[in-house]
Amino acid sequence: MARSIITSLSLFLWTLQYTLTVHQTQTHAFTFSDSATRSQRRTWNLKQSIHDNEGNDNDNDNINININTSINSKNKSVQSRRDAIQSATNFIASASILATATATPANAISFNPFTPIDQISNGGKYQPGKRSTAYLVDSTTPPSLVPFRASREAAILKNLGGGLGTSKSPYTEESLNLNNMMNKGVFGTIDLVKGLVGPDDGEESKKKKKFDASFVFLGVDYEDGNDAALAVGVMTDILKPRRGADSALALEFAPLSMQPALNSYLSATGTGSADAEDALVQSLAQEGQVPTSIIENQLPLLRFAKSKQISLIACAPEPKDVKSVRSGGLQSINEEQRVNYVADAEGFIAWTQDAKNRVYTDKSLLKDFVSLGDKDTPGNFFAEKILTHETMATAIAKYAVRHPGTLVVAVAPMKDVRFLGGANGRLPRVCKAIKGDSNVDEEAVTTILLNPSAKETLSKSKFIRLEIGTSPKLLQYQTKVADYLWFSSMPKVNMIPRMMNGI
Repeated sequence: MARSIITSLSLFLWTLQYTLTVHQTQTHAFTFSDSATRSQRRTWNLKQSIHDNEGNDNDNDNINININTSINSKNKSVQSRRDAIQSATNFIASASILATATATPANAISFNPFTPIDQISNGGKYQPGKRSTAYLVDSTTPPSLVPFRASREAAILKNLGGGLGTSKSPYTEESLNLNNMMNKGVFGTIDLVKGLVGPDDGEESKKKKKFDASFVFLGVDYEDGNDAALAVGVMTDILKPRRGADSALALEFAPLSMQPALNSYLSATGTGSADAEDALVQSLAQEGQVPTSIIENQLPLLRFAKSKQISLIACAPEPKDVKSVRSGGLQSINEEQRVNYVADAEGFIAWTQDAKNRVYTDKSLLKDFVSLGDKDTPGNFFAEKILTHETMATAIAKYAVRHPGTLVVAVAPMKDVRFLGGANGRLPRVCKAIKGDSNVDEEAVTTILLNPSAKETLSKSKFIRLEIGTSPKLLQYQTKVADYLWFSSMPKVNMIPRMMNGI
């Protein structure tokens, strides 16, 4: 096969050289004849000026001969080029036929257009290219996706397990974004000066910063068992570097009153483990506190936590209080119970007045409102959701303050963590309210959406929506959908918008 291809290429190159040589030779011949014709014309004009009638006849004959010779030479040149091109075509066709005489292996790539279909790799069937299953949502304006190679996924998750959090600054790798190359060209001088004099104390401390606690929020679909399986896989890699370090799993669906049952489940050993699991399931399902379908789909998370002996944190307000707020607003909860749900009352109230949070409320939170009756209003739905988010943030923050250096992985519905406005967005504020010198900030909180769909990100197209706040008036409050998107299998290509080169 290789010898046939080399032979055909050699014949093609020889033919091409021959064609060029013939064309060059004929072109020179025509130029010479044309030059001779012009010389004869000058002679003819000179003889006419002296009225030499005898010479006129001879010169005219010479001119006619030279002109005819020039025309014939030009016609022969054109004809010769046509013959050469035709010969080259015949040579190429012959070489291709010779090349196909040798069978092509089924797993080889054929560059020959005449190869039979049964000899082409994969039988000529289309095979889609491999796409990444993990993506960084880069904080550009607007946000863009950076795909990770499969070999990089575990390393990313281990960094989160090491308590490093996630930077909210745009990724500055020149190979990913041409804008970064321009930024480097404009601000490169400033960076050079910084490199010579050394970073200031603020930059140095930020580079070596170790958070008092770190948090990873996993946005899932409770009704999809695949999301629970993916969550277990993600947590497995996150917890690998945390041998001996404190870790916890926060459950948004578990009411605060279920904390004793969760503790009993973790402490049960031997034959009592199965009984403890049954008791926990019964407690969660009691009086319809947690739907049975959610319990069944999330059991893999509970079993994983028990196998790793990591703490479980109940994070939800009591179902009766949720119903009360939905019908009568936040004022319907008694003050004693309200303290359990809201540790930072002033910050909780101020949150509703913040311009960025109002954008989140209008563009994300209220989009899930579904009326439960004639008296149900978006305002009561809003009160229910902010109570749920604040309660979860408070429960996680209280645990983190009691366990310095801990890592808390929190599982919640995707709609409650997308666009970073739910419990994940409230945590830094609540941590500082409980412990004044807490250094937990937004970079200590990482949000990962598991198997997100376009609909779950409020997109009106097939593409996943990556941000809210895109209008000119709201651009300063633009917020990305999450820090990472993680999939169980390759997502469809029409789901992934604004993708940069992978790393």
